[in-house]
Amino acid sequence: MLPDALRAAVDADRTRDAGSHFVDLVARYFAETGYGESAVSPTAGHPERRPEFDEPMPTDGRPLTDIVRRIEAEFLASANRLSHPMYMGHQVAAPIPAAVWTEVVIAALNNSIAVSEMSPTGTAIEERVIRWMCDLAGYGAHSGGTLTSGGLEATHTALLAARAAIEPESWRRGIVGTPPVIVCGEHAHYAIARAAGELGLGTDSVRTVPSADWRMDASALPATLDALRAEGRRVMAVVATAGYTATGGFDDIEAIGAVCEARGLWLHVDGAHGASALFSPAHAARVRGIARARTIAWDPHKMMLVPLAAGALLARDERDLSAAFEQQAPYLFHGMDGTRSPDQGTRSFMCSRRADALKVWVALQRHGSVGLGEMYAHLCGLATTLHALIAQRADFVALHVPESNILCFRWLPPDVDDEPTVDWLNLQLRERYNASGRGWITTTVLGGRRVLRVTLMNVRTQDQHLSALLEGLAAVGAGLIDEPA
Repeated sequence: MLPDALRAAVDADRTRDAGSHFVDLVARYFAETGYGESAVSPTAGHPERRPEFDEPMPTDGRPLTDIVRRIEAEFLASANRLSHPMYMGHQVAAPIPAAVWTEVVIAALNNSIAVSEMSPTGTAIEERVIRWMCDLAGYGAHSGGTLTSGGLEATHTALLAARAAIEPESWRRGIVGTPPVIVCGEHAHYAIARAAGELGLGTDSVRTVPSADWRMDASALPATLDALRAEGRRVMAVVATAGYTATGGFDDIEAIGAVCEARGLWLHVDGAHGASALFSPAHAARVRGIARARTIAWDPHKMMLVPLAAGALLARDERDLSAAFEQQAPYLFHGMDGTRSPDQGTRSFMCSRRADALKVWVALQRHGSVGLGEMYAHLCGLATTLHALIAQRADFVALHVPESNILCFRWLPPDVDDEPTVDWLNLQLRERYNASGRGWITTTVLGGRRVLRVTLMNVRTQDQHLSALLEGLAAVGAGLIDEPA
């Protein structure tokens, strides 16, 4: 028998008053960060530096108000604030508020979208969202897909489907003989090599095509494929990238797709970041030819600006995804007799699947495809503006012309021309700047050189924040140079 006090505590937490504590907390967070009046990252932010959470497991419950107070004082106060207009770090969005509020509905229902009978409305919403995305990509009536945890899972699933196509017995027997090859650009996401390892191909079975301007050189693809044929190696899939992680650049999907079609090869497009260009008339040309792909990875939690986690995998022929997973589970899945299963779990790695499609649906209902396209164009426009601001200065240099919302650039310390030292100073500049609370950016290596990297993922970021970024970096850099050796 459940103790009366425990039952009462559970019932009390079901009320509007209980929920209002969390709603008010999030509303305060939005208000405090939205206008850039607080620090972006109040602390260095490393988990090992969080002594307030070093405590034994609680044995007795505490009032909800005390817990919410701790969340605000200890968790939120020390967290990175992505809703701050000066946060320009990783490819994680400052999410659309309407989609944020949707999270509580998803959690309250707690329906698993693996099986349609467990979530008839959730399954319907996911199918509709996938249909919209397929239509936008130019796919036909036989297309379909599934929500995923992100681009990594989506690309892994796509390559699993490609493996099933070239090695139909691989699910049961594994890879027999020399494994097939995956071909991609040399700056492609690590998800490809990880999938090769996990699928039993081995990472040595990933072959890269040379780059031009940090993108796959489409003109070099035929020679790469010819060389593999001469080696007697079969190509399982070619992966093109729409929105490289480091630079935001786009492969020439049209040209790559034409080569793949001529040779009968599976083309997968990793559009986790860049497929959302389809919403913007000004940017859709970046992904021209995407309908040539057999599969597309696309993350709504990136440039559609919904909260984590919400990735998606689209397939030109939905049966390709069903073929990727051959497990029979009649106690769970239905329609395994050759007819189309309504259960999304037959096309997905996950069984316990949240109704994350609802927040994508809400984002589209709230702002429409036009609104999302305008947000995409705004974020890309910020990167173009930053590139122009850098061109006006002598203390920074851009590494590329931005094709999306990402820009890599380098600080040029005065009177320092030793490249290893410049690399070290750029790395230190990023660390010092982030620790200052003025803003938050990332870093990477391009062409063997350490560079600063900015990703614009917040629609509240405006041109003045870009000027503040460069001025802030220059000020922190001046202090770095003035430090005694």
